[in-house]
Amino acid sequence: MPVRQRMLLGGTLRDARRGAALARSGPEHLRCATLAVYSAPVASAFTHAFAAAALGHVLVPRRPALWLLGALCAAAPDLDVIGFRLGISYGHLLGHRGLSHSLPFAALSAVLLSRPWRHATRAGEQGAPSTLRLWTYLFAAITSHGLLDALTNGGLGVAFFAPFDGERYFFPWQPIEVSPISVRRFFTARGWRVLQSELLVVWLPALLVMLLASGWRRMRSHS
Repeated sequence: MPVRQRMLLGGTLRDARRGAALARSGPEHLRCATLAVYSAPVASAFTHAFAAAALGHVLVPRRPALWLLGALCAAAPDLDVIGFRLGISYGHLLGHRGLSHSLPFAALSAVLLSRPWRHATRAGEQGAPSTLRLWTYLFAAITSHGLLDALTNGGLGVAFFAPFDGERYFFPWQPIEVSPISVRRFFTARGWRVLQSELLVVWLPALLVMLLASGWRRMRSHS
C-alpha cells in the first residue's frame, strides 16, 4: 500500500513523493537505503540532543541531569531503524519516522518518565520542577525530534498522529540536508554540508534561545 504523505502548512509534495517512492521499493532497496542514509546518525543524534538541552535550559533551568534525560529522549526515536533489520518496511507503522516519532508516543513517554522522576526527587531535592513541568519538558524534547525530521529534505515524512493516522508529513520549508553518507564518509564535503545545515537551522537558534533565557533570568533576579 502506498504511503500517504502531506505537507504541513501547505507547500508542494515533491519531496514527499520522492520519499514515498523509496517506501514502495523492495526490501533489499530499503535495506541499502537504511545503511546509506541512516547509518550515520551521529550528527543528527547530537543535534536532536542539543535541541532538547536548549529546551531544558528554558523549561527546567539549572537541572543538568534532566537536560541529559531530555537529550537521550530526543535522540531515542531513531532507534526505530532497528526495524529495517527485522524486516519492517520504511512505511510501516513501526518503521522509521513512524510511531516512535508521533505526538501520542511523545505524550505517553513523557507520562511514563515524568512521574517516576518526580517521585524520586520529591523528598530529596528542594525546588524540583513539578510533575506537569517535567511532562511538558519531556514531551517537548521528544516531539522536537519529529519536528526537526519534518524539516529535512529527504526520506519519508513523519507520522505525527500515529497510531491513529498513518499519514506522513513534511513542513513546506525543508532546510536541513539529508544525504546518503556513512560514518566513514562523515568528514567529507557532503558531510560538511549536512553539518552546516544543522548548525544554521538548529544549533545557532538553540544557542540564541539559551542566551536569551539566561539573560532574562539574570534580569529578573536583579529586579
